[in-house]
Parts: sequence; C-alpha cells; structure tokens
Amino acid sequence: MTLKNRIFIILLLFIPVSIAADLLEWGPLPLFITSALAIVPLAAWMGSATEEIAVVIGPSAGGLLNATFGNATELIIAFIALKAGLVDVVKASITGSILGNLLLVMGLSMLLGGLRYKEQTFQPVVARVNASSMNLAVIAILLPTAIKFSAEGIESHILQNLSIAVAIVLIGVYGLTLLFSMKTHTYLFDVGVAGLESEPEELPEAGASNLRLWVGVLLAATLAVAVESEFLVGSLEAATEQIGLTPLFTGVILLPIIGNAAEHATAVTVAMKDKMDLSVSVAVGSSMQIALFVAPALVLAGWVIGQPMDLDFNPFELVAVAVSVLIANSISSDGQSNWLEGTLLLATYAVLGLAFYFHPLT
Repeated sequence: MTLKNRIFIILLLFIPVSIAADLLEWGPLPLFITSALAIVPLAAWMGSATEEIAVVIGPSAGGLLNATFGNATELIIAFIALKAGLVDVVKASITGSILGNLLLVMGLSMLLGGLRYKEQTFQPVVARVNASSMNLAVIAILLPTAIKFSAEGIESHILQNLSIAVAIVLIGVYGLTLLFSMKTHTYLFDVGVAGLESEPEELPEAGASNLRLWVGVLLAATLAVAVESEFLVGSLEAATEQIGLTPLFTGVILLPIIGNAAEHATAVTVAMKDKMDLSVSVAVGSSMQIALFVAPALVLAGWVIGQPMDLDFNPFELVAVAVSVLIANSISSDGQSNWLEGTLLLATYAVLGLAFYFHPLT
C-alpha cells in the first residue's frame, strides 16, 4: 500500500468525526475542518471507482464515464453551495479550480518531475488543442462581464438568458472535444491512456465480477460527499469569518484544493515517474472540464432550481483566469517542461493567491 493510500485511509476517520461535530454542535470551525478533511479521501474513492468501472465497461463508455465524473466532487460541492444561495462562492470555486489545475498542479508536476528528470516531454498537439479550448472558456466568461460594463443598467434577466445560451454552446463544445479525443483523434491521446492503465498502485485491476462492487463504492462515496458537502457549505461562512478569511479567498483557494486533492496527488505522482503526458492530461483536462462542462452545468442547474447563476464573473477573477491560461499556454506550447517552468507556474499561483487573500471583497 502506497503512502498516499495510507493517508487517505486515515483521513476516512474524519467522516464519523464530522458527523459527531454536526450532531453535538461543536461549532462551525470544527465542522468545516473535519468535513473538508473527510471529503479528500472520498474524492479519491470516487476517482478510483470511476476508473475501475471504466476498465470493465470498455474504452468508449469508460472514457465518457471519466469525462462525466472527473470533477464530480467539485460539482457536488458547488451545486450544494448554489442551492444555499452562495452564488459568489460558486463562481469563485470555478475560478479557483481553473487556477489550481493550470498553475498549482501543473507547476508542482513540472517542478518535482523536473528535479528528477532534466527535461520531460508531452504531446504539443494535445497541449495546443487544450489551449484553444481554454481560450474559448475565457472568451465565454469575458463577454457577459464586458456586456454588463459596456451597457449600464442592463437587466439581470438578460445576462441570465445570455449565460444560459453560452452554457449550451460550451457544453456542445465539450461534447465535441470528447468526440475528438475518444473517436476521431484517439491516437493523439494513446500515450496518456497507456500511462493511466500502467498505474497499478493508483488504480488496481478490476474484472467484470466486481463491477457491482465498484458501482456500489461510487454510489456510496457520492452520497457521502453530498452529506459532507452539506456540512462544509453550511459552516463555510461562519468558519471562514472566525479565521479571518473572505468568501472570495475560500472559494478560489480552499474549496478547489479540498475537492481536487486526490487528483492533484495523482498528477504529481505520475510526473515524478516521467509520465508527463498523463500529468498534463490530468491537470489541463480537469481545467477544461471545469470551464466547458461544470460551469455551464451549474448555470443550467441554477436556472432549473430557481437559484439564478450567470457567467458575469468578478473582473478580478476574470483577470486571474486569463493570466493563468496565458502563462500555462505559453509554457506548455512546446511540449517540453523543466523545473524552472514549474517554478514559474507556482510563483504565479502564489502571487494570485496573495492577491485574493488581500482583496477587500467579502
């Protein structure tokens, strides 16, 4: 058993602790901390179960399953926050997920991988395709904000309708990226898939006989994440106020790290094994899924449940996303990486994190 798996097993103990914190009313801060720690291993179990099921049901259906559930934890947390009316926190978590994957995860992967191997390579064509998709995502969240600033007094329902239309376009583009990667141009992604299948420590072998087991694990972990997310969101505002953090900083920095910790660990681990193709695929692919699927899905979900959410982001968040996409695209465009490039990505994340920490917006 790897050290990472041992840590995840220990963190499972925080599930009953968080339940006790809620029932015994220990206060918002203990509830927030224990539920956050409980979500980390549950997200790892969800990821492992999804991969195991994908192995059994075949590459096409399995790829679609991975594409759908790749960021399920973040989607659950964001949906519960949206249902609670914390729209600004939801938007901040979308921003933070993109920043975290492009800067923190890819930066750590390039740094730690680069310290072990002088130069690491990955498919530049895939990097360019992902870069173009992320550029589209930046345009999609830029236009509603630009319209709001250029047309004073514009009614909120107009921005809402625009956001719904843009969300439908983005989900359509996401579907086309799946068609590109899993059907028409699968050969470009073969290296990443082969690397994933050769990771026995991360994803143990599965057979048809235990398909029901892994489906049960996926359902149980999903339900547990939903429960823990209720605890997390319910205590978020009071807990962050106690420790002096703004909802903006919490949404941009803390929530994405909580929901993505397991995936982050996987990307860094495979980079240290000189499988940078897979590491970049995990980091950039997750950002693309957040921008093209999770964010528009939340817009549509908010419309359905009567909790409107549009794509009019805080201008400061928009600048942060544009900066992260710009530097990530420029560094990954040549298909090579080293420790210095990883350091530059991490430094960018640190600077943006400090800016969000000192930002006066509450």
